[in-house]
Amino acid sequence: MATEHQIKKMRSKARHPKKRSKGQVKADINVTPLVDVVLVLLIIFMVVTPMIVSGVAVDLPKTTAHQKKADDGKDIIVSVTNDKQIYVMGKRAKGLDELTSLVEAEKRKSPEKNIFLKADNRITYGLAREVMETINKAGIEDVFLGTEEFRQPEAGQAGG
Repeated sequence: MATEHQIKKMRSKARHPKKRSKGQVKADINVTPLVDVVLVLLIIFMVVTPMIVSGVAVDLPKTTAHQKKADDGKDIIVSVTNDKQIYVMGKRAKGLDELTSLVEAEKRKSPEKNIFLKADNRITYGLAREVMETINKAGIEDVFLGTEEFRQPEAGQAGG
C-alpha cells in the first residue's frame, strides 16, 4: 500500500506532466494553416469557375421550350458570331473548309464529346445550315443547338 507521501507525489506528476526539453520535436500537428489555405483555394475556385466559358460570346436565339444544360466542358463548342466568323473551341476557322478540319481534330482528341453549336441570333438561317452541313461532312451526325430561355414578363412589369 502506498504511503501518503507517495500518493501526493503521484498526484503532483498527474497534474503537472513532464515538460519537454527545447530540443524535442512537438508531436502535435497544427492543421489551422492547412484549413486556411484550403478555404482560400475553395473561394478562388468558386469565383473563377463561372468565368471560364468555352467558345465565343454570341447572342443566342430565345426559345420557350428550353432545356438547361450547364457548360461542363464536355462539349466541342462551335460558335458563329454576328459578323459571320466561325470558331471551334475559341480557335477561329478561316472558312468552312478549315471548320471541317478543326472539328475533325477536336473529335479525334476526344471522341466522346458532343458538338454544341452556338449561333448568333442575327445570322441568317442559311449560314447556320451551311455550318451544320460542314460539321456533318466532318463525320458528326448529332449537333446540339444553343439557345437562351425566353421569359415572359411578370404581371406588373413592362415588357420589351
